[in-house]
Amino acid sequence: MRILLLLMALFMAMTPARADDELLTLDGIFRQGGYAIGVVPPESRILFDGVDVTVGRDGRFLIGFHRDEPPQVQLTVFPPGEELRNYMLDIEQREYDIQHIDGLPPSSVTPPQSVLDRISAEAALVRAARAVNSYDTWFDRGWIWPVKGRISGVFGSQRVLNGEPRQPHYGIDIAVPEGTPVVAPSDGVVSLVHPDMYYSGGTLMIDHGRGLASAFLHLQSISVAEGDVVRQGDVIGTVGSTGRSTGPHLDWRINWFGRRLDAAFFAPPMPD
Repeated sequence: MRILLLLMALFMAMTPARADDELLTLDGIFRQGGYAIGVVPPESRILFDGVDVTVGRDGRFLIGFHRDEPPQVQLTVFPPGEELRNYMLDIEQREYDIQHIDGLPPSSVTPPQSVLDRISAEAALVRAARAVNSYDTWFDRGWIWPVKGRISGVFGSQRVLNGEPRQPHYGIDIAVPEGTPVVAPSDGVVSLVHPDMYYSGGTLMIDHGRGLASAFLHLQSISVAEGDVVRQGDVIGTVGSTGRSTGPHLDWRINWFGRRLDAAFFAPPMPD
């Protein structure tokens, strides 16, 4: 009987979060790769999928939904002096472009150990930059495209080589001529600069605050340094074809800590 009562209490505490209530306002794109910005009473604590979320003095917070986010995720609000409340967020699932390519030589699918060691070391640098949790909300400036051109690759696509799934493509590819200036899509602080990573070549990351960060891959040149404050529209580098690239383009990515988000949900529609 006690277990039944506990389950009933838990069920009653599960509240849909699409509609506003007296405790939580949450607006955004509730799809895989999307994000939401919410408001709770100041000094509240928030858990999203079991992880603490930074809440501002004004009660604002940000969360993001990974490419493979499940259909439902839980958000828990601990308001000061009140009982916690659980919200189940419905996340719209997406279909991604999956390509199967067979008959490739093994060397083109699995790099040698020396290269794997390099990839591992570079991935650690990127993870450290993604883990930055600054209190600032640079992203309040809004968003523009870092370059404008033909979109040649989309978020979420994936290749299966000789039956082995490879990492999904987490960015948007924009095909423009080599040397095209790349500008900061929003305000932030440069959190990583690397001239030549194995996969991504010239790589730059900008912290936009609260765990939200942009990454710019395959750059020909980088004109900022780690720790620099950049404003929306500042030139930060030029487009190249460095790393594992088949032609000049910018691969622009956005993540919320370890969750990969779709940059198309941030910028306005690409001009024709």
